[in-house]
Amino acid sequence: MNNGIFIIAHAPLATALRQCVLHVFPDAAASLAVLDVQPNTPADESLSTARLTLALLNAEHTLILTDMFGATPCNVAQKLADGVSTRLVAGVNLPMLLRAITYRSESMDALVARVIAGGTQGVMQVAVTAPQNQQRKPNDQNHDHHQQ
Repeated sequence: MNNGIFIIAHAPLATALRQCVLHVFPDAAASLAVLDVQPNTPADESLSTARLTLALLNAEHTLILTDMFGATPCNVAQKLADGVSTRLVAGVNLPMLLRAITYRSESMDALVARVIAGGTQGVMQVAVTAPQNQQRKPNDQNHDHHQQ
């Protein structure tokens, strides 16, 4: 089973995410479709485009990823997702998407679980460290702004 992945997001995020994925997985182009929802485009027009794009993806099962729950891209995607052949996850980020591509041949239930785990595990606070070979003094001002 090779599931399709369909990203619906505010422009230009869907296309940008696709480009990032294809940088890592150039062979994934055929199983990855995107729709950039443009500002001021009526929702019914975006839905028509989304239906056409989903049909052109021609996958037995498709995971739809959107950028934000409650926004137009997600609302459009909710009208496409039937819970059987299409599933929907909101909050797409690059770690989530890379996981989706990596495990796209698994069952839809397993894919959704991996995608959600990848998305949440990809969000973390990163420790701030001093530049290499330089220690910050406790009262130093931030000199990273490069003003002279």
